[in-house]
Amino acid sequence: MNEIKEKANYCLSCKVKPCSVKGCPLHNNIPEFIKQIKEENYHEAYKILCETTVLPGVCGRICPHQKQCQGSCVRGIKGEPVSIGELEAFVFDKAMEKGDSLLKCWEEEIEKNSLQNSNKKVAIIGGGPSGLTAAAFLAKKGVRVTIYEKYDYLGGLLMYGIPEFRLPKQIVKQTIENILNLGIEVKYHQELGKNLSLEDIEKEYDAIFLGFGANVSAKMGVEGENLEGVYGGNELLEYNMHPNYNGKTVAVVGGGNVAMDCARTIKRLGAKEVKVIYRRAREQMPAEDKEVKDAIEEGIEFLFQNNIVKIIGNQKVEKVELIKTELVQKEGETRLVPVNIENSNYIVDANYIIMALGANPSPFVKNLNLQLNKWGNIEINEKYQTSNPKIYAGGDLAGVKGTVAWAAYSGREAAKSILQEI
Repeated sequence: MNEIKEKANYCLSCKVKPCSVKGCPLHNNIPEFIKQIKEENYHEAYKILCETTVLPGVCGRICPHQKQCQGSCVRGIKGEPVSIGELEAFVFDKAMEKGDSLLKCWEEEIEKNSLQNSNKKVAIIGGGPSGLTAAAFLAKKGVRVTIYEKYDYLGGLLMYGIPEFRLPKQIVKQTIENILNLGIEVKYHQELGKNLSLEDIEKEYDAIFLGFGANVSAKMGVEGENLEGVYGGNELLEYNMHPNYNGKTVAVVGGGNVAMDCARTIKRLGAKEVKVIYRRAREQMPAEDKEVKDAIEEGIEFLFQNNIVKIIGNQKVEKVELIKTELVQKEGETRLVPVNIENSNYIVDANYIIMALGANPSPFVKNLNLQLNKWGNIEINEKYQTSNPKIYAGGDLAGVKGTVAWAAYSGREAAKSILQEI
């Protein structure tokens, strides 16, 4: 507790709040909730967070803080930034320990709004970060909310996509229970394109929010990508159906948190060697720096400024041909671009290749009769409306920036738009 107080007291309580305004996608009132920690008003600290987020226990642990709130901290200019993520997680944990809840924070507002909105019904398709957040903020306004979920549990990538060592499942379960206690109904084993029809739901509800994510791993289009032993990182994490890595060499392609989660998980599952192949430099990696440091400490090798030319093998993966890259400034580009260095090819052994280069929506999205953008994401306007004004979308499905906080932001803002329309 003394350590937490010290970390809270380190905050300068800036009036301009760059951590909140510039750094936090959700615009949490960071200096104010930390001020309440300083004064040991933990309920008030939690209440302040709940004005803008329903995922403090999650975001406090897994957000890329150095690229978001802590990256904008004034303290960080000349030294270490305030440990904002750790303090946010502490507030949530303290609230759960004391029996605090969203319902307690929002009870008066829910009662006040129920008189006006209890006849309004909204369906949420997908129980991941964007869907859960949209559901919570709609329920706060007294709307009757039903979540349709394809699995027998909620959480989306929070449950299946992020390993236990980064995000304990108990925290996710507490978060979900906290949200459902607002009076939200859930219908499990309901999947669009299988036993769930968008047209049928549209008849029953005033609005629909689509938040079921985009979890089909992107491919590189290189020779040998269809060999046995090439896997998509997103699917490996989602379905937890790993091959036997014992004594094997595994190459993970990509530089984001999915790549780090895959590499660290595979190392824990007994792989002899795990190599992360990334075509840019370390400082350009989208993964949180802490995740990269942890991976290095765990014995994972990084091959920076390397690109895959082809995957080699007779039916199964045996080797991978790489080529070194140099980073050059190209006209019209805001960051350095990796360019292959001619005749720098070389070959390394590999038993498995994991593609962790980003993800695309499921192909069935094309059958929803909604306009898609050039990347295959559902097209939305500034109100998060799709080409069908009664249907809204957010998170990865709509091409929102790929962090949990940005997904949650899209769910919250979509909820505001829905409330204006229904």
